[in-house]
Amino acid sequence: MPGREELPSTLERSPAEAQRTWIKAHDSAVRQYGEGERAHRVAYGALKHTHEKVGDHWERKEKGRKAPSDPRSARPRQIGGRSGQGVDERATKRHLYDLAKDLDIEGRSRMDKGQLLAAIRKENRARTRAARGGR
Repeated sequence: MPGREELPSTLERSPAEAQRTWIKAHDSAVRQYGEGERAHRVAYGALKHTHEKVGDHWERKEKGRKAPSDPRSARPRQIGGRSGQGVDERATKRHLYDLAKDLDIEGRSRMDKGQLLAAIRKENRARTRAARGGR
């Protein structure tokens, strides 16, 4: 099935550039590996190189940076690793603080970088859940 028809809800609320990145990677992966979970993982891996999850949608990374955002995106599938859940772990603390401010995360001024990452991940999950109707 073409990527446009399988576009995840978080990408439906994202800019066209993020949608195009995901669709192009998904369709290419379907041709190479077939339909299914692997095509989705490949598409998200490609998306995480240029975009980061902010709340319930995806936005271009800080200063247009292009690089893997977490250990899983940086390694081949067989090696594995932990996922940053769309949050750019290589972003500056200032950028993460600004995201936390945009997301209205309380206590952000007292958080270190790791705590900001965790708080942003938690808020992203909550906003995505709410946008999907609480599923």
